[in-house]
Amino acid sequence: MLLPADLPTPLTGVDDPEFAAAGAELWLKRDDLAHPTVPGNKWRKLAPNLERALAEGARGLLTYGGAYSTHVRAVAAAAHGLGLASTGVIRGAELAGRPRNWSLARAERDGMVLEFVERSAYREAASGRHEHRAGYYVLPEGGSNGLAVRGAAVIARELADQQPGFGSRDVVCCAVGTGGTLAGIAAGLPDGPRALGVAVLRGKGYLEGEVTALHRAGYGREFANWRLAHDWHGGGYGRVPPELERFARWFEDAYGVPVERRYVAKALWGAYGLLRAGGLRGCRVTVVVTGVPDPVR
Repeated sequence: MLLPADLPTPLTGVDDPEFAAAGAELWLKRDDLAHPTVPGNKWRKLAPNLERALAEGARGLLTYGGAYSTHVRAVAAAAHGLGLASTGVIRGAELAGRPRNWSLARAERDGMVLEFVERSAYREAASGRHEHRAGYYVLPEGGSNGLAVRGAAVIARELADQQPGFGSRDVVCCAVGTGGTLAGIAAGLPDGPRALGVAVLRGKGYLEGEVTALHRAGYGREFANWRLAHDWHGGGYGRVPPELERFARWFEDAYGVPVERRYVAKALWGAYGLLRAGGLRGCRVTVVVTGVPDPVR
């Protein structure tokens, strides 16, 4: 049986002199500690979808992702814990005959069947338009859909209870890949606080549209209390340039918090960059730690 998440996740302050000099505060919402096998924000987005899958009597879960997709691993772990089958449609047919990387090997250990498709055909496959597998509940790439947005909204409601005087001074920051977590945080905030997304890929304009579409899917309306920052993706999805690696190592050494590189490091990097540009002066900034670092191999 899948273990429940340990909620609410902890909120910890970071005594950072740079933030203090700007009259600001830095806090970490430790969603990386939410669940032992379904990491970080993936639990938030999966939980309502798992409830729906079980209610519909699904015998398995099917989803899509790349060779190092955290979402794919999370779906495999969740399905294993619930006694469901799972299938992952993986981008890159050339990977089928190669030794599995640590991420795909972990998904297979949890019982996931991997199906590799040509990169040129992957986007059409991942759209789900032609997916009709009897008994399988289909989850989109990255896990972001209307139900996922409602699951992520709980983050904001927890913060409203954890932060005294939660209001117009507060900015809740998260990394953005598919937009579900940002959409949920914005939807769950009370009047006053704002949501800030740091894009981890090149997607200006496109990502704004995705977040808006997710709001409509989850709540049937749009929200105006969020924005996206696009200058901290490090060159694109999955890319970790040397300056980002140096920043992440500095933060780990300074504050003893392990930093996942593809998402969390960029969110923190963006928060510091925006602070230095004057955009977060006087704010209480809470960065949501959405995942755990890759294992040391």
